[in-house]
Amino acid sequence: MRALPAAVLASVIAILPAIAAPAQTAPAVPEPPGYRLDDYRAPVPATVAGGRVLTTATLQELLAREGSRVVLVDVLPSPRRPAGMTPGSPWMPLPHDDLPGSVWLPDVGRGALNPTLENWFQQQLATLSGGDKNRPLVFYCLPECWMSWNATKRAAGYGYTNVAWYPDGVDGWRAAGLPLATATALTPPASPGAP
Repeated sequence: MRALPAAVLASVIAILPAIAAPAQTAPAVPEPPGYRLDDYRAPVPATVAGGRVLTTATLQELLAREGSRVVLVDVLPSPRRPAGMTPGSPWMPLPHDDLPGSVWLPDVGRGALNPTLENWFQQQLATLSGGDKNRPLVFYCLPECWMSWNATKRAAGYGYTNVAWYPDGVDGWRAAGLPLATATALTPPASPGAP
């Protein structure tokens, strides 16, 4: 076998680090110290303070192990009647799908909750958990949605010790070929001064 000329060998050695370098990945999203207050559909952190993060596989394992003890909570806002629509004209929002057995608590994942909505969220969690602060609570909405991250962190702040966040949400469950069910949102109370 003939030896490569020194110039060719030097060129090969020079490009090896570029070939071996790992692909550039998106920068990690840091957890904010509080709640995300706006731009809810954006890249999310890989962790959530006070809770654990579930993949589709780990959520399936949790459901297989804990069954009906697991409380699945969708926090996606419910559709609003379009502004400027003629009063009295019919409006029918598109159906929304959830993971089977979920409870849909719209708007509780916003960064700032008015006292009425926050009190309602606390009451719903107390009812859903049967007063057991260690009951498994899993929050989700859509991929890259801060609302489920906020809701998970907020529940941990209320003293729930077994909270989890499923960041892939409905779309991740659907992509895995798993069944969905048509959801009906629970209606939060009207806030004072709301139209």
